[in-house]
Amino acid sequence: MNAEDRVRLRHMVEAADAALGFMAGRTRADLDTDLMLAFAVVRAIGIVGEAAHHVSDEGRALLPALPWPAIVGMRHRLVHAYFQIDLETVWKTVNQELPPLREAVKNILDQG
Repeated sequence: MNAEDRVRLRHMVEAADAALGFMAGRTRADLDTDLMLAFAVVRAIGIVGEAAHHVSDEGRALLPALPWPAIVGMRHRLVHAYFQIDLETVWKTVNQELPPLREAVKNILDQG
């Protein structure tokens, strides 16, 4: 794996960790009522997608099970359609999609 991919994959893990940390002990309703929480989680998910966008085809080939277009597409949606963010989708992303994504990327990084 090239050095740039390693950096971007590490950014993906760090941003996923941030989003998961922000939501730890929080409820779905908290996203609706805590604007700072919603902004922080959306930003962290956006960073995951931005970092994914910059991973090379060779780097992506190391993690073929990841839905790369969907990860990058989520970032584009959050940034460009900021006025239509569905917090239910954000909640599901953090609770269902980020943990296995984080684990898969971390495993590749740990392999060297």
